[in-house]
Amino acid sequence: MDKDFVGLVERVGFRHTLRTMLESLLADLVVTLHVAFVVFVLTGGILALKWPSIMRFHLPAAVWGAFVEFSGLVCPLTPLEHWFHERAGAKAYETDFLSRYLIPLLYPEALTRNVQIVLGLTVIVVNGGLYLMLWHRRRRAMHPLG
Repeated sequence: MDKDFVGLVERVGFRHTLRTMLESLLADLVVTLHVAFVVFVLTGGILALKWPSIMRFHLPAAVWGAFVEFSGLVCPLTPLEHWFHERAGAKAYETDFLSRYLIPLLYPEALTRNVQIVLGLTVIVVNGGLYLMLWHRRRRAMHPLG
C-alpha cells in the first residue's frame, strides 16, 4: 500500500477516535453537572444556613427546578447530554459509572407526571423549611430580646 494513504487513514482514524472520546467526555461532564445541579436544587438551602450569600444562586435554581417539574418541561441539559452521546456514537447509555448510577437518578423509569409533581413539591417543602429556619435565625439575631 501507498505510505501516504496509510498515513492518511491513521490520521483520520485518530482524529475520529479523539473527537469521539472528547464528545463522550463532554456528555459525561454534562451528566455530572446535571446531577450536581439537581443536588444543589434539593439541598442548597442547607448551604444557605451556613453561607447566606448562597441564596442568590440557590433561590433561582430551586425555582427553576420546581418549575421544570411542575410544568413537565425537559431541562435544557437533557437534550445537550443526549446530543453529545449521539455525536460520540452512543446508541444508548453504556454501562459506565455515570450511566449506571447517575443517569437513573436523573431519569427514573417510573417518572410519571404525578412523580414530577411530588418532586416539585419536595423541592418547595425542603427548601421552604430551610429558608424558614434561616429567616427565624436572622430575625432572632436582629432582635435578640424580642
